Amino acid sequence: MSVNPNVTIPCSLSFQDLRRVGLTRAEIEQSIAAGAIVRARRGVYVRADASPAVPREAAAVGGRLDCVSAMREMGVFVLERSGLHIQVARNRKHLRIPPSGRVRVGTRWEKVCVHWRDDEAQEEHLIASPVLALAQAVRCQTVRAAVATIDSALHVGVIHEHDLGDLFARLPRRFRRLRRLVDGRAESGAETLARLLMRAFGRRVEVQKVIDGVGRVDLVVDGWLVIECDSREFHGGWERQEADRLRDLKLAALGYATIRPTARMIFDEPEILIRAVQGLLVTR
Repeated sequence: MSVNPNVTIPCSLSFQDLRRVGLTRAEIEQSIAAGAIVRARRGVYVRADASPAVPREAAAVGGRLDCVSAMREMGVFVLERSGLHIQVARNRKHLRIPPSGRVRVGTRWEKVCVHWRDDEAQEEHLIASPVLALAQAVRCQTVRAAVATIDSALHVGVIHEHDLGDLFARLPRRFRRLRRLVDGRAESGAETLARLLMRAFGRRVEVQKVIDGVGRVDLVVDGWLVIECDSREFHGGWERQEADRLRDLKLAALGYATIRPTARMIFDEPEILIRAVQGLLVTR
């Protein structure tokens, strides 16, 4: 939007582009004053209603949101949450990165991580193309975290099964072994990481299995051990706690054992889950 109702402003444009679509210099300043557009940096403007704070900061530096930062903005799980990752065209000569290498994003100071790469998205887009951003996110994470991000991208619909061929074709050959580990049925990053930890034992793991009288459970190991990956968002409050315990009792009546590691434990202390499963497998 702009002060001039006859002019539609794309997400991100240079001063010359704004003039080209019909805005006068005075109308540009009026649009800024009215909050319709934001001056990201000298000569670069973004539309206020189409530019959340994080992509706008990427534009201010001189690129577009990329990698794990782009995935997070799209609602995809990423384990690593530090840094502002931006994609910059190889032919760009000037970036506006402070000497400290950090920029303010909301209430935090983030280190700027630049990925020099041409992108197929149109120049005015504030976020890199989903497949290219995801490919970069795979490179920037550990193997398990990368698989969790791909699973999440599939689950939330940022990419689809038919995009996987394109995704892995853009990655070095060493990453192609990850494709057999991907499963878009996973409903959380914690679930993916728990699944991969169990498969490292060489155990049979069923994902999102439906059990009669109980409903869906996150993981079933070797047909008898249920792992439910709990998060504060969906398992807080006493009513939810009672519902979870009732499910566990119903599972026990059917011969299943249940353990409930929290997402934080899986992310930060996976050895807790590993030791618990080892102990149960030995006694079984």
